[in-house]
Amino acid sequence: MTTLFGGWFALLVAGMPVGFTLIVAALAYMLWQGTGLNFAGQRMIAGLNSFPQCRSEERRALVGHVRGGLGHVNIMASVMFSGMSGSAVADAAGLGQLEIKAMRDAGYDEQFSGSVTAASAIIGPLIPPSIPLVVYGVIANTSIGGLFLGGIVPGLLCAISLMVMVYVIAWRRNYPTEERSSLRRIWSTFWRALLPLITPFIIIGGIFAGIFSPTEAAVVAASYALFLGVVVYREITFAKLVIVLRETVSHTAAVGLLIMGVSLFGYVIAREQVPQHVAAFFLAYADDPLTFLILVNLMLLALGTFIEALAILLLIVPVLVPTALQFGVDPVHFGVMVVFNLMIGILTPPMGVALFVVSKVADIPFGLLARGILPLLVPLVLVLVLITLFPALVTFIPDQMLGAAR
Repeated sequence: MTTLFGGWFALLVAGMPVGFTLIVAALAYMLWQGTGLNFAGQRMIAGLNSFPQCRSEERRALVGHVRGGLGHVNIMASVMFSGMSGSAVADAAGLGQLEIKAMRDAGYDEQFSGSVTAASAIIGPLIPPSIPLVVYGVIANTSIGGLFLGGIVPGLLCAISLMVMVYVIAWRRNYPTEERSSLRRIWSTFWRALLPLITPFIIIGGIFAGIFSPTEAAVVAASYALFLGVVVYREITFAKLVIVLRETVSHTAAVGLLIMGVSLFGYVIAREQVPQHVAAFFLAYADDPLTFLILVNLMLLALGTFIEALAILLLIVPVLVPTALQFGVDPVHFGVMVVFNLMIGILTPPMGVALFVVSKVADIPFGLLARGILPLLVPLVLVLVLITLFPALVTFIPDQMLGAAR
């Protein structure tokens, strides 16, 4: 197995796309072991056949008068945009350029504007709907409804902690404030934002009512967003729609390739009994659930600095979940903790996918963002520690709403 992982890592370092590295490494290993390649194509296609069952003005009216107001607007926008996206990268790319331009125009420096945008983007995958939580639920055979509910409190804690840090930084640097909004303005802006705000309720309500599955909920959310953009707000023209569809096909193909590669790579890993070896390692060095969770967090934080979050999620989770269950760790708590950990990873160089996205859309040097993100990692790590030490922060809402059903 050292040869398999060594070859995969070498291809990764050489700059080959992650999906191709997994496929090439797995095929090379299967040839080396003499197992043949007849099963490889079937395994990759089977990996794709898995479906789980079961705008800034509005926020400025609320918090524009607070020190560092547009920084808080940035964070609140991510909380609300999470109901339309569920993806940190989509949040950073979709809202990033608009938010950073507004902050620059208001007198904020580009390092602060970009780093707040990147940090707030990780809220999206915590507050439902969430793409990483759906992926985890499929892989770990865990209630996706429970995961969605479990991510609400950590997502809100993440937003609050970031707003506290933004206030501290803004106060120390004497960033500008805006005039306090009247109740009339707050009401009018809330009314204009009402249709996008009800998206999470449509998705969660539809899943729990049994109207559609989590996979189908993605279609509902995308269709609703398209309806708002084209018919209600009329912000998406035909030319923009073509661009959106082209990017969707491109991203879907990339993710599909990655899933096929992970499926084949996972088959090789399972055949060589890697999960059993990893479980034995954790059982040897961890004699209680808390120690196990601490070791998992440290491992994921390290991996997240140089491997994409989705690749880690697809490769590591199938290995860790059986061990977590042996320690009696709640799978919903474990899933939210893992996803939150991996979202922190997309902010940490040298990989730092969210930093690369913000750097590109806002034309900010990557090194400048990497330095600016450091103080904002502190509140995020503190929230990770809290949800690790106190599982009830994750499991309370799912337990109350789903009970034994999950």
